[in-house]
Amino acid sequence: MNVNRMRRIDCWLGVPVCFLLTCWRRLFGRGVPDSPGQPRSILFIKLSEQGSTVLAQDALRAAIAKVGDRNVYFLVFAENRPILDLLDLIPPRNVITIDARGLSRTILNACGALRHLWRLKIDAVIDLEFFARSSAALAYLSGAAARVGYHAFNRGGPYRGDLMTHRLSFNPYLHTSQAFRIMVEALVHSPLSFPVLNLRPSPSALPSRPFVASESEIAAVRELIHQQTWSNTDPRLILLNANASDLLPLRKWPSERYVELARRLLVRFPELIVAFTGSPSEAEAIEKLVEQVGFDRAINVAGKTSLRQLMALYSIAEVLVTNDSGPAHFASLTTIDVVVLFGPETPRLFAAPSPRTHPLWAGIACSPCINAFNNRNSACRDNVCMQEISVDQVLKTVSAIYESRRKKAQILSGPHRLSVKPRIRA
Repeated sequence: MNVNRMRRIDCWLGVPVCFLLTCWRRLFGRGVPDSPGQPRSILFIKLSEQGSTVLAQDALRAAIAKVGDRNVYFLVFAENRPILDLLDLIPPRNVITIDARGLSRTILNACGALRHLWRLKIDAVIDLEFFARSSAALAYLSGAAARVGYHAFNRGGPYRGDLMTHRLSFNPYLHTSQAFRIMVEALVHSPLSFPVLNLRPSPSALPSRPFVASESEIAAVRELIHQQTWSNTDPRLILLNANASDLLPLRKWPSERYVELARRLLVRFPELIVAFTGSPSEAEAIEKLVEQVGFDRAINVAGKTSLRQLMALYSIAEVLVTNDSGPAHFASLTTIDVVVLFGPETPRLFAAPSPRTHPLWAGIACSPCINAFNNRNSACRDNVCMQEISVDQVLKTVSAIYESRRKKAQILSGPHRLSVKPRIRA
């Protein structure tokens, strides 16, 4: 999915659609009820960004507590469904997908999804997209009587019509997981009271059910490592998610710094294997980075694992270094420590609420520049905020975490397996 293309479509097509639906609602739609009712079924809409779906866990659990898991549904782009299946909170049959490969296919699939929702007769919809027009239109067209979502009011947010019954004002000082949970709690408040919401946010909750890989999944990723290291031992792993694609260039830490970080880690810790992860589309670019590292103990696993196998890899590794992206949130469901590099967005809103998440953020004056009010679309073309994070800073953080984990492992299990001497490629 091309993010910029989807954003343009959401603007040029979404704005007139939301305007026309708003006119229809005011002329022919049902009025806003004076008092809230108790919903029997709840639909969540979160079309994109699997990482944010992880942050919605607490909201999903709150909805399940209200209506039961059989009555909680989720509408999502098909390519982003795997993380929902991984979370295992919503029955698979309750996940409704839209194939977003091309505009015509997306529209046809969206119409099919709406027909399915009409048959289900959903009572309430919670739009987890901040100010997207497509999700607002889908929420209204679902036929649900109660619709919770963000409204621009007079704060300069993007226009997306007046399609919600419970119109929330976006609070940029709340962590995203708290904001999602509040959207569920808003259902029991009178629609006429908004944007005032006399409700104290709950603390961000940790995942209640961490991911546990099966023995076969662990065996598969160990075999993948063994094939590339020519070793039958189980070495200690540090993972680097270098984001070698151009999907979100502002969030990228310079690729050459990942190369330098890998080299310095391999020299400092001779027992380590450094594995570069990534999507299938990044595999070729990642292979070039691995070649630049110049150590046999630097390997490329990009595109060679399923999502569950990637989670298994996180489960047996020590540290993951990544920018603020999906892997940072997926990894928070496992036992790995995650060093997350923030720049155009802030860890105060988007860092996973886990003691094993270690955000690094330069905090320069223009950062963060991506937010809900600009549809996460910055005018910046030079991500100085990411470049200000030095290799020395990341190396120091990763080394401290790794040495702490190694010490704990030695206490629990005695001396670790033999180290492997580094070999430098010619």
